[in-house]
Amino acid sequence: ERITQTVEITKHVVDIEEKGVKLRLTIVDTPGFGDAVNNTECWKPVADYIDQQFEQYFRDESGLNRKNIQDNRVHCCIYFISPFGHGLRPLDVEFMRALHQRVNIVPVLAKADTLTPAEVERMKNKIREEIEHYGIRIYQFPECDSDEDEEFKLQDQALK
Repeated sequence: ERITQTVEITKHVVDIEEKGVKLRLTIVDTPGFGDAVNNTECWKPVADYIDQQFEQYFRDESGLNRKNIQDNRVHCCIYFISPFGHGLRPLDVEFMRALHQRVNIVPVLAKADTLTPAEVERMKNKIREEIEHYGIRIYQFPECDSDEDEEFKLQDQALK
């Protein structure tokens, strides 16, 4: 069944268990973001949502009953960038600048499989330059441990 496009923030909660470790993952979806005719401060609901989750967590931590606190804070924003164009749109810049102080941003080139490898490389370089030019802080993957094998280190470097 085709997923209908939403215009509001939608939460999906998934329980994951891997090797005995249980994790509750909450996906906060904002499809349709920036598609309106007037996009003035359209990132505001997303920023407000992130702030509300931090405030709620802080209130819960400050309360008396801290045993059953649910952590609904937003820890990472996967920001999809359109592959059709010449880099970042002004909306992309404004959104990431509004959120980079609040949450880790991981920019992803959407639908990259529709581009040739040369186009992907060119687009990524252009986006990196613009991110640096506008002073946007994006998530920096941590360095891998020195005792890792060379193949893993090469994979890690390629991902960065």
